Amino acid sequence: METDTKAIIKEEITYKIDDKPPLKIAIPLAVQHLLAAFSGIVAVPLVVGGVLGLPFDQMTFLVNAALFMAGLTTFIQAYGIGPVGAKLPCVMGTDFTFVGPSIAVGSTLGLPGIFGATVGASFVEMILSRFTKKLLKYFPPVVTGTVVTLIGLTILPVAVDWAAGGYGVADYGSLRNIFLALTVMAIIIVLNQWGKGFTRSAAILIGIICGYIISIPFGLLDISKLTSASWLDFPTPIRYGIKFSIPAIIAFIPAYLVTTVETVGDLIAVADASDHKITSDELSRGLLCDGVGSFLAGIFNAGPNTSFSQNVGIIPITGVASRFVVMITGIILMLAGIFPKLGALVAIMPNPVLGGAGIIMFGMIASSGIKILKNVEFTRRNMLVIAISLGLGLAVVVRPNILQYFPSAVKTVLESGITTGTLTALLLNILLPKDL
Repeated sequence: METDTKAIIKEEITYKIDDKPPLKIAIPLAVQHLLAAFSGIVAVPLVVGGVLGLPFDQMTFLVNAALFMAGLTTFIQAYGIGPVGAKLPCVMGTDFTFVGPSIAVGSTLGLPGIFGATVGASFVEMILSRFTKKLLKYFPPVVTGTVVTLIGLTILPVAVDWAAGGYGVADYGSLRNIFLALTVMAIIIVLNQWGKGFTRSAAILIGIICGYIISIPFGLLDISKLTSASWLDFPTPIRYGIKFSIPAIIAFIPAYLVTTVETVGDLIAVADASDHKITSDELSRGLLCDGVGSFLAGIFNAGPNTSFSQNVGIIPITGVASRFVVMITGIILMLAGIFPKLGALVAIMPNPVLGGAGIIMFGMIASSGIKILKNVEFTRRNMLVIAISLGLGLAVVVRPNILQYFPSAVKTVLESGITTGTLTALLLNILLPKDL
């Protein structure tokens, strides 16, 4: 029975980790990953820059720098350079965990302080990457299954906000937005279930393109953003200077600890979705890529780089686990950073279009976690680990005000549902006796 199950899983993967699809197939598949990650990558510099009141030219440059560095770190993670990079199909970018610390540091030390803290605190993750062999033994299936499930469940609200039109917009949840999101979902479902070959593998891309086209008569495309974007802009190292401050670096350390835990979960989830047993060496190389990528990002005027959970869900939907495809995603992201009009073309995509695809992608991540948990013996002890970890992980997401009286440093760590749930699962798995 076990052999049959493994055979079924392998049949679902059209392109394995080391497969290289032809470019005419690989490029569209890479664009799927780009579309899933793009809004998350550009959102962080836009939010931080908006709060700090940066002028338009600086905002534009920061977005370009974020795209370029996300692409470079993605390429290194998938390709592997020396001891850096897990050689897994994992997309990288700046995480929302760093928004709070960036605003806090930027309000007093400006952009130079943010980039100095990004570089200075990145060594924390580099150091932690040396201890992953010891770390991996603390991630049995009861923990990894819970973590992967939480990755999907905790980011689902983001997709729901996209489907409704975007958090805080005037027409949030309008029938027009919901109709567009459901249409994209329906197209992806039909192609995924009944499509063949490339049509099935590119189901997300085709669904998003169809949604893009359908949104035109609804007047949801802001062409002005496309026309105002410049044609060419190269990233310049230390363009706004760099300033090292001990308090600023300390402010960034909790966020780096949070993303370290998240990256462990993401890499395990990517490996599982790819039908690949991850090793401690791959995990170590992946975490080192986080640290090195963040160090370089600070030099090139961007925020810290870490794994993007939303792209994990693309693998089980499409059956494409090729790291070659993700390398191309990295190259396209770098081009988007150099050619702002290319990035703007994606940036004007309506939120409901991305939301329709996001609900499926993020739901598939949760499904992958449940698949891991089916290998767990459901003793009272293990059920307690799963129940409390899921409960606390979701609690800080659906009711974030529960943390309002916590010290800011503790709040920074716990406000991520993935981190809260992961830490809970790790602690309970260590503390609870095995014979319960």
